[in-house]
Amino acid sequence: MSIDRIRNFCIIAHVDHGKSTLADRMLQITGTVSDREMVEQVLDSMDLEREKGVTIKASAVRMKYPYKGIDYELNLIDTPGHVDFNYEVSRALEACEGAVLVVDATQGIEAQTLANLYLALESNLTIIPVINKIDLASAQPDEVAEEIEALIGTPAASILRVSAKEGINVESVLREVVEKIPAPTGDANAPLKALVFDSHYDSYKGVVAYVRVMEGAVQTNNIVRMMATNADVKPVEIGVFAPGMTPINELSAGDVGYIATALKTVKECRVGDTLTLASNPADHPLPGYRH
Repeated sequence: MSIDRIRNFCIIAHVDHGKSTLADRMLQITGTVSDREMVEQVLDSMDLEREKGVTIKASAVRMKYPYKGIDYELNLIDTPGHVDFNYEVSRALEACEGAVLVVDATQGIEAQTLANLYLALESNLTIIPVINKIDLASAQPDEVAEEIEALIGTPAASILRVSAKEGINVESVLREVVEKIPAPTGDANAPLKALVFDSHYDSYKGVVAYVRVMEGAVQTNNIVRMMATNADVKPVEIGVFAPGMTPINELSAGDVGYIATALKTVKECRVGDTLTLASNPADHPLPGYRH
């Protein structure tokens, strides 16, 4: 997929404003998940998350979306919705070019949404505001639209109004993602720089690093170096989440996916670290890493 057809974005919302439901609808509309496989909150695969309704692990799902006769690749990077994960959220945002800001039509903007919105604005992300839950009797979309206009300057009349639960107008969110969020930049021929924005441990594949490739490309036969710890690893597998782990041969500039490292502990592969190639390392890591 050429880089100008890729869109990397996240969804910012307060707990219970409908972030996971909107993500579910997007996965259904794009055919990433069939109706039969659809369980509530696909991105929240941990039982605890479902029970508490809070996204704890970030996920990154690749969707294919045809628009005006062209196939686009939309990477939805899910951010943790909890206030304690400020640094993790900031790394997930660094992996994106845009953010969909979801606000509940019955509640308006809340503090936690603001915190993540400011992080997104600091990262220079393109913000697409969306008012959700317009199907509820207590919804006040016009008042909430004015609140959003006062906050970020988007004209109230142009703010999308949706019901993720009922599937109303969700397709228009996908269209705005394609139209308004810029394509990633990055030179596929430069030395590899891939940002680790999350990871999980898999008993067969070791630590699986979730990466956004900023520059260069990585293939399964490459030796990868973690720039913070200087450890070299040969990937067991590289791939994308579609939405399950799907192996592919190469990730290149603009892509979002995973690298299974075979490392035994998450400590050896830290969020915010930069991965490069041992054979042709980058001069310096990506900015913003904190131990």
